[in-house]
Amino acid sequence: MDGVLVDVSESYRETIVRTVEHFTGQRITRDRIQEYKNAGGWNNDWALSQRVCGDLGTEVAYQAIVDHFNDLFLNQGLIHRERWLPKNGFFEALAGRFDLAIFTGRNQLEAGITLDRQRCRDKFSTIIGSDDVEHGKPHPEGLLKVAALYPGARLLYVGDTIDDARSASGANVPFIGVAGPETPRRDEVITLLQSEGAIRVLCDINELCS
Repeated sequence: MDGVLVDVSESYRETIVRTVEHFTGQRITRDRIQEYKNAGGWNNDWALSQRVCGDLGTEVAYQAIVDHFNDLFLNQGLIHRERWLPKNGFFEALAGRFDLAIFTGRNQLEAGITLDRQRCRDKFSTIIGSDDVEHGKPHPEGLLKVAALYPGARLLYVGDTIDDARSASGANVPFIGVAGPETPRRDEVITLLQSEGAIRVLCDINELCS
């Protein structure tokens, strides 16, 4: 979902910034967040926020990070600052060619809030969230769960991070990357996705319809 269907620069990424600032008094840049994401292994934004705090010299209990992050994101409403990326007609254009499923690092609650706001939950036959797997990305468990629901089908996974690419590789699923024009370290992201086997890197998810 994130970085593909939804621009999360003012939701998840801003929540990381504010969480780190709350515990350390230091405000990190979006470029710095992308540097961690590009290193891989930081699909979980709670864990990433804790790591950044530690790297800035402040050790914070994981649950304290989770609680503050969720207060900002859910209770204070930063989740509603995200921007929906598919254009009108996107789902209709793909409906005749693909069944659509989601494997996301979001939990079901957070995925549902966004999909219900956009009134498009019914466009997806399957939604696998972080609370549906034991191992998060880059582990391929989520994609393997999707594959098991469609035995014999050809799958294609679309994502925006190196963890997405590695998850696809681990599940032996072809991967398409997305790197939007405003992505921090965009050239680096494109190179990383290509190096991890992306068959194509899009500027925008709507290019799938062209």
